[in-house]
This record gives sequence, C-alpha cells and structure tokens, in this order.
Amino acid sequence: MKKNKFKGIIPAFYACYDDEGNVSKERTESLCTHLFNKGVNGLYVGGSSGECIYQSIDERKATLKYVANKLRGKITLIAHVGAPSTRDSIILAKYAAELGYDALSAIPPIYFKLSEVSIYQYWTDIIEATELPFIIYNIPQTTGYNLSISLFKKLISNPKVIGLKNSSMPTMDIERFKAEAGDDFVIFNGPDEQYISGRLIGADSGIGGTYGVMPELFIKAENYVVKGDFEKARKIQADINNIIVSLTLFEGHMYAVIKEILKLNQMNVGGVRAPLQSVSKEELKEIEGIKNMIDQAIAYYADE
Repeated sequence: MKKNKFKGIIPAFYACYDDEGNVSKERTESLCTHLFNKGVNGLYVGGSSGECIYQSIDERKATLKYVANKLRGKITLIAHVGAPSTRDSIILAKYAAELGYDALSAIPPIYFKLSEVSIYQYWTDIIEATELPFIIYNIPQTTGYNLSISLFKKLISNPKVIGLKNSSMPTMDIERFKAEAGDDFVIFNGPDEQYISGRLIGADSGIGGTYGVMPELFIKAENYVVKGDFEKARKIQADINNIIVSLTLFEGHMYAVIKEILKLNQMNVGGVRAPLQSVSKEELKEIEGIKNMIDQAIAYYADE
C-alpha cells in the first residue's frame, strides 16, 4: 500500500442535483473539474456530504460512476459504501471496485443499536467483498457508535484495513488510534474544525465536508503543517473555524449554505434533498457575506 496516495487534502464530495432534484451527471462532472483544478489530493465520494442516506442505491452508483469516469487515475478516489443494510453496502462496494476506485470506506450500521459483534461482521463483510483496501469511518455524533480500541485492534488485524477516518471530536482519539496501529496505518482527521490539531497529534491526512467550499484554505493549512510553520497554521485554522461557525448559523442545513456559496462562485450543484432544510430567500444576503469571508481569507493567504 502506497501511503502517500492517501495523504493530503481530500474533500468529501457533495451531492450534485439538477433543478428537479435528480442526480446530475453534468453538475457532478463540473464539481469534479472544479476541485481537481484547485489541486486537491483526492475525493471521498458518497459519504455524509454526498447525502448518501437520502439516496437510492442507483443514485449512489450513478455518482460513483460519474466521478470515476472523470477523475479515475488522476487523483485518489475513495468510495463510501456504508448503507443501512450489509447487502446494499456490498453491492456498492463491488460496483466501486469495478469502476477502479482506490479504496472503500463505510460508517458503522445505523438506526438499530447493534453489538460490536454485529458491527465487526458488517465491516468485515464489506471488506471481504472486494480486493480493495478499506478505511474505517468513525463518526459517533451521527451514527451513535464510537469505535472502541478493542474492535479497532480486531479490524486492523486484517491487512486490507489500511486507514481510519476519525470524526470523533476529541483529538486524543486520533493519537490513541495512531499509537495502536503504527506509522504505516493512515489516520484521516475528520472534524474540519480541528484539522491542524489532528495533524499535529498524529493524523496523516484529512477528509472533510467543508473542504470543497474553501479547498485553498485547507491546502494552505496543510502546507503550513508540512513546513513546520505552526503559528501560521494556528491562525489559518482560526479563520477556517470562523467560517465554519458562520456556515452553521442558518435555518437551512450547512450543506445547503455551502451549495449556495458554490452557486455564487458559478458552480451550481443544485440544492439539498429533504429532509435536509434548504436556505430561505432571507438568508441569501447573509450567505453572500460568508462567501466574502472565504474570498478574503483566500486572498490573504495567497500572499503568505
């Protein structure tokens, strides 16, 4: 496994819809081109930012296909295949393998509170469905399950398990997982609000839901970490966090706000799918203000 393939800034790809709310090939391809031209290192396709829980299997397959056809072999592509049932997850896993994705990933099972035996079996069934490497996705704030060290140790005994996207908020979790797995195992920082602290305590890379609306800032943050310029790294993280806080102050869902900002940047990827809340007309003016915050930060750090 070439670890460098999974390093750097990897945006969680947004669901792209047409004006009727259907998955759009044209808009998916446009977002692919947009992010590729920004210089991101890869894409994480079909996860929370991709609104996967609210899409059918056919819709999720369509997005996987459109992204692969556009960027396969150009940057690292990770397919999130977690679904409410193991059967659907395996269908998506096999399809992603056929399309040439570089790795698979999946959240733990949702809705029912399952034993760790069941969670282990769910992940193992996905892992064994293809020959692709697998990245565990720990996001307890949405799934209700926080990956234990004991289950983590059991999972990483499988050589196909090469990484963990850790989205639990305590940065100590990253350090503990890294200490258990060793240097050859890839830890992805999940919470965008702690990218710098996650990197400094042991994360090798990052996958995030706000990267796609301000990739320049996260790429610059990564450059500061690599250079060891931690004063500037801390400052840019504070500026990123000011933007993230602003993104969450609306009635509309954060991804609805992000998509409106993208529209203001001539990148129309549609809206969000219900029950995610769209933004109101009254919120649009304030959203322009956040776009300006992002633009000003990008301009400031472009000269750094």
